[in-house]
Amino acid sequence: MKKNALLIIDPQNSFCNPGDVTGRGRGSLYVEGADKDMARLSDWILKHRMEIEYIAITIDSHQPNDIAHPSFWQDKNGKFPAPFTQITSTDLDSGNWTPRFDFQRCYNYLKALEAQGEYPHLIWPPHCLIGSEGAAIYQPLMDAIVKWTENGKFYTTVTKGTYPFSEHFGAFQAQIPDPNRPETQLNQNLIRTLEMYQNVYLAGEAKSHCVANSLKQVMNEAPSLAEKFIVMEDCMANVTGFETLADPIYDRSKAMGIRFTKSSDKLF
Repeated sequence: MKKNALLIIDPQNSFCNPGDVTGRGRGSLYVEGADKDMARLSDWILKHRMEIEYIAITIDSHQPNDIAHPSFWQDKNGKFPAPFTQITSTDLDSGNWTPRFDFQRCYNYLKALEAQGEYPHLIWPPHCLIGSEGAAIYQPLMDAIVKWTENGKFYTTVTKGTYPFSEHFGAFQAQIPDPNRPETQLNQNLIRTLEMYQNVYLAGEAKSHCVANSLKQVMNEAPSLAEKFIVMEDCMANVTGFETLADPIYDRSKAMGIRFTKSSDKLF
């Protein structure tokens, strides 16, 4: 069995680019501290480039009209919601908010999401638009990954989020998979690939959302793979205001025996 793989969640400009001193170039959904996370991760990759055998990178990828973007919704006056607005199925019942596309599908989605009782449906600033600069891998990290490939290695990108009627936080499947849309269903190929490694280091953005859901999904859907995961605590950060949202997921992972480490620690 091969030893060390690295799974990086959404290390893209929309989340990781702090911009210049004037704020120009700042990611539309910049996660405070993400650039420093990526600096530590880049250094770690270069330090251990001989020991890291495989890197997989998830790429969040959205249409402007996405269920979690403002332009997907309108109020009674035809106005779009502000970022960080929460929308519930009750809002659809009352007409406070109405989806501009396929009302029934959206209503069913919200009801299913609410039944999970974990992540409310929030509107985010438009981010990681397909083909945009925001969707690109944060350049300092990309530089480190390219340097790592010089030893004859290859990285893999895993696209997620292209289906506009469901959030797709986790690496392995959408929040509410659609049985008619394969891109939302469990990514068995990624699971099989990672299962070939003894250790799977986990890093990326954001700790409170996409990293946490990746961890939850692998615990639920592939527990034998989850046992191989090693969470890099100093290579991820929470979305501001959601610092404790994912605590139950991380507490559960610790109880399960999943290992945690920092970039300054020795490899397992």
